[in-house]
Amino acid sequence: MASDVDPAVRYGPVPDERPIEAIIGTNTAKRGIFVAPVLALVIGLLQGWEGAVAALVGAGIVVANFIFGGYILSKAARVSMNLYHAAALFGFLIRLGLITVSMFVIANVTNLDRMAMGISVIVSYLVLLSWEAVAVANGAERDLEWSN
Repeated sequence: MASDVDPAVRYGPVPDERPIEAIIGTNTAKRGIFVAPVLALVIGLLQGWEGAVAALVGAGIVVANFIFGGYILSKAARVSMNLYHAAALFGFLIRLGLITVSMFVIANVTNLDRMAMGISVIVSYLVLLSWEAVAVANGAERDLEWSN
């Protein structure tokens, strides 16, 4: 009977399941291949070559952020749900901090267009996040079905 099972066993981590979060992060990164050139083209038309390069760098930072977030969440899910929830909340805040720090470092080390990089980071983050949310909601990612 299901009520006789210890909740720690019933809701504990399952080590042989697929890393759903890492797969979602990778799928989002794959979509970045389409978003980054469009951003580079639009910003390049407005700001020139320097803006286009800065847009590609900004989109690359966001793609790396999604991959890193998926990896952290999938590892935390293997340990416990409490760690998963902590990784979701604090990992998001830490990853936003890493985006900010990496942008400051790149802007201070190179001569990239800061405005173009900042706009590219914001736009690519929102577009990729929305695209993945719509794809999962519409069932485009059927191999990620975890509700069965």
